[in-house]
Amino acid sequence: MPGVLTLGEIVSRLGGRVAGDPGTRIRQVGSLERAAAGEITFLSGPKLRAKAAATHASAVILSQESEHLTALPRIVCDSPYLYFARVSQLFNPLSVQAPGVHASAVLGKDVKLAQGVSIGAGCVVGDGITIGDGSCLYPRAVVYPGCTLGQRVIVHSGAVIGADGFGIAQDEAGRWVKIPQIGTVRIGDDVEIGANTTIDRGSLDDTVIEEGVKLDNQIQIGHNCRIGAHTAMAGCVGVAGSADIGRHCTIGAAAMILGHLRIADHVQVSAATVIRRSIHKPGTYTGIFPSDDHASWARNTALVRHLAELADRVRKLEKEKKNA
Repeated sequence: MPGVLTLGEIVSRLGGRVAGDPGTRIRQVGSLERAAAGEITFLSGPKLRAKAAATHASAVILSQESEHLTALPRIVCDSPYLYFARVSQLFNPLSVQAPGVHASAVLGKDVKLAQGVSIGAGCVVGDGITIGDGSCLYPRAVVYPGCTLGQRVIVHSGAVIGADGFGIAQDEAGRWVKIPQIGTVRIGDDVEIGANTTIDRGSLDDTVIEEGVKLDNQIQIGHNCRIGAHTAMAGCVGVAGSADIGRHCTIGAAAMILGHLRIADHVQVSAATVIRRSIHKPGTYTGIFPSDDHASWARNTALVRHLAELADRVRKLEKEKKNA
């Protein structure tokens, strides 16, 4: 840890502009509500002006448009939240598990571990797996045979990579017949996989997690999915098989994405939203509807889907009446 840094020293490392005393000393980061003297916080927008006025922080990170909201020493930058993340890393370097293979880990045949790989206690790494430089598997992570992990991949405890996808077919007697899952999982560089998240292997083609993807805890990724580069998903998201999700997307907590859909790049899906159709244009998509008995829910949902059309018809009738 760097100990204490002045605002001027922080800006010299990270950029931005100091307003107020550049010699203000900072020893740690803190929240707007609970920061103490010697700590720096951030202001995400004008709506928090009251909290900014009451904060006990020694300095604030904010945008140029919010600079007037406090007289405290401040760092002015384009993206306060991102800047705060980088300042936090200065004072709280990211901890990593020591390189090497723990004595209780189980490695299969023909496993290839690059330099600096860390395999924690109780991990199971199957046959024929390749893991790139600097990757880290925390205790009790499981990687099934044949999967590939890129460089600097972080897999948290309890995650399972490469288990069979849910492939079954029903025979004439109504019994389920398992479909062998012969694909694998390919994970790109700089991916982080949260605790107890599961990524199924492909049924025929591979399941692909591209570089820079960030997956929170308890996420389910079905077989044959593709998750585009630098997409981030919050906890409890479910992605059904063969969904193709674009690059730079954000998926809110507990959102559900049905199978065989295509989602364009730069799409934001709000929390608890169910995506039932492919999305072809960037933007934010939200679909939260109160629960009800199924018949009422289906009827009301059908009506809601036609509200815009009904509004257009009403406006047209009003215009015709006015001109009559």
